[in-house]
Amino acid sequence: MSAERSRKATSMKKVVVLILAFGLCQSHPRTDEDNDKVSQCEGSASCCNICSPTSVTQKMGELGEKVANLAEKITFLETRLQHAEKEVLELRSLTGGTPQVAFSAALRNSGSGNTGPFNTATPLQYAKVFSNTGNSYNPSTGIFTAMISGMYFFRFSMFNNLAPTPNSVVSLMKNNERLTSVWDTSGTDSNDMGSNAVVISLKVGDNMYVQLEPNRVVYDDGMNYNTFSGFLLFPM
Repeated sequence: MSAERSRKATSMKKVVVLILAFGLCQSHPRTDEDNDKVSQCEGSASCCNICSPTSVTQKMGELGEKVANLAEKITFLETRLQHAEKEVLELRSLTGGTPQVAFSAALRNSGSGNTGPFNTATPLQYAKVFSNTGNSYNPSTGIFTAMISGMYFFRFSMFNNLAPTPNSVVSLMKNNERLTSVWDTSGTDSNDMGSNAVVISLKVGDNMYVQLEPNRVVYDDGMNYNTFSGFLLFPM
């Protein structure tokens, strides 16, 4: 599109120069003084009239300067237009339809066993990614980072440790704020699991993750009991 505009602008410049050059003598109004000069110069080789090559060259030089200035302005406007077109395309990618953001992941890629315990609260890294539309979830850190402000839905599940005494506590976090938790720290059965969910407003840059609390553990294997999922409901 920009190349086509550039070609048209160049053609217009050429047409303007040719028209002005051709009409320079034809359209130049003669004054009485000019007519007197023409009469006085008739038959004299040393005289030049108002349309002499020297006069035309001078006028062409002035025209050239004006065309050069015009060309600079056209180039500047074309550059601004290109930037504007780029910004429009970027806006259309966000407003032309509902942005698509969704992810779902399980804790382990393979194998089985406990995750934890750790001395400090630690984000769980859900390594087996089922989907990650929008690339807002990072499996290396276990953190979802909002790239679009809006209302989101998040859900997570937990399977306790396979031991006579359960010792599992996980929490859904927004930045450093605990939103909700699932826990199992009492009882004699060792095959318990639970889940929780929230609908929450996020701004660009907000982080969501599932945190394993200090000195707690969770168990998983190929059945993928522990999951973390979320998606954008609508932008705001």
